[in-house]
Amino acid sequence: MTLSSVLIANRGEIALRVIRACKELGIRSIIAHSEADRDSLPVRLADEALCIGPASAKLSYRDAHAVIAAAQGSGASAIHPGYGFLSENADFVALCEAEGVGFVGPSSEVIRRMGDKIEAKKIARQAGVPTVPGSDGAIADQDEAFRVAEQVGFPLLIKAAAGGGGRGLRVVQVAATLATDLAEIMAEAEVAFGDPAVYIERYLTDIRHIEIQVVSDGTTTLHLGERDCTAQRRNQKLVEEAPSPVLDHETREGLAKAAVSLCEEVGYTNAGTVEFVFDNATGEYYFIEMNTRIQVEHPVSEMVTGIDLIKLQLQIAGGGKLGFTQDDVQVRGHAIECRINAEDADLGFAPSPGTIRDFRAPGGFGVRLDTHIEGGSTIPPFYDSMIGKLICWGQDRDEAIERTLRALTEFRIEGVVTTAGFHRKVLATKTFRSGTFNTGFIAEYMEERTS
Repeated sequence: MTLSSVLIANRGEIALRVIRACKELGIRSIIAHSEADRDSLPVRLADEALCIGPASAKLSYRDAHAVIAAAQGSGASAIHPGYGFLSENADFVALCEAEGVGFVGPSSEVIRRMGDKIEAKKIARQAGVPTVPGSDGAIADQDEAFRVAEQVGFPLLIKAAAGGGGRGLRVVQVAATLATDLAEIMAEAEVAFGDPAVYIERYLTDIRHIEIQVVSDGTTTLHLGERDCTAQRRNQKLVEEAPSPVLDHETREGLAKAAVSLCEEVGYTNAGTVEFVFDNATGEYYFIEMNTRIQVEHPVSEMVTGIDLIKLQLQIAGGGKLGFTQDDVQVRGHAIECRINAEDADLGFAPSPGTIRDFRAPGGFGVRLDTHIEGGSTIPPFYDSMIGKLICWGQDRDEAIERTLRALTEFRIEGVVTTAGFHRKVLATKTFRSGTFNTGFIAEYMEERTS
């Protein structure tokens, strides 16, 4: 399939990112947008714009039939889903396949299998990839939960099979609350995901979150190194970097090999991310899930490898081959990404929608800003509050940190409160600079600020 035009079923910085990649490849860009985004920069820069519904994401960006109708009506060769919204919705991709509309990503079958955390763990084990000790499949009842708990030990983690994005998780500290916790998380999973299935894993506390960027053209699968996403708040990533500051060569190679093996086992095509937890105490790593789409933090991999992942996605979707080998992928220097949100960190990260009165972007060597905002832009209250991603490259981690701090200082956004100042404080801490922290770092930092 040759891509002559692509419908972008997303908004904000990722929509703009895809538009720019399309223009460089000579592909006509068509953006499907909500009424709330009618005057946005992506809408103005796309070759064509189609309004598909009101501000509500459910009635626009998450409306599978409206998106496909827009693709068919505009004659688009394929749909690029970006991240979020319909990007990992297997039913939507199956509908694209049934309607003969191309999709920039893997098949609906692969998305469905990898989106089911229980099935994904089975596939990982078949590929020889280590998984967190726990139940072999869904927990049938309380009796089975207690049997698994006896084997795994406390504390343990109950996870929704269809969960993701930090949702559908419950830590159980003692046996006395297991029955109640199990019933509650199953009920929550049914409401949130339409699937009450849950499984149990050992709860690891002193861990890092490390993921491997993979790409496959259906014949060859390669990796673009790892990203360290350990700086999180409530399972939501705030700062990402590449490469990880703690991995040795052997562990790095092992993680990459495991990610590629998993992709080959499931028959993965296009760009994706295989996520692991790394146990600081033992040095062991375990597969946790796969994101079958482009990640928010993909730019840090681009900055250290020089490979444009969005263009690669489009080329693969059009039937192209990778055109390079694993030996051609060289990681140079260090990159850090800060997610800049319209949120007030001093008020529990409360959203801060509004109109941008004044805007100044940071610049200079090694500084990249992926954003759709400008002076006069409106940040609507209907969607995720991320308004941009600041990505800085340095010859080493220390230089990348200093460059990021300098860029954050240059950043000027008036009209809404943002997390730029919070990021400055986090990156300046001795703990972050040391590189030796775990996923509890941000929570501990927040507690210190308020104590």
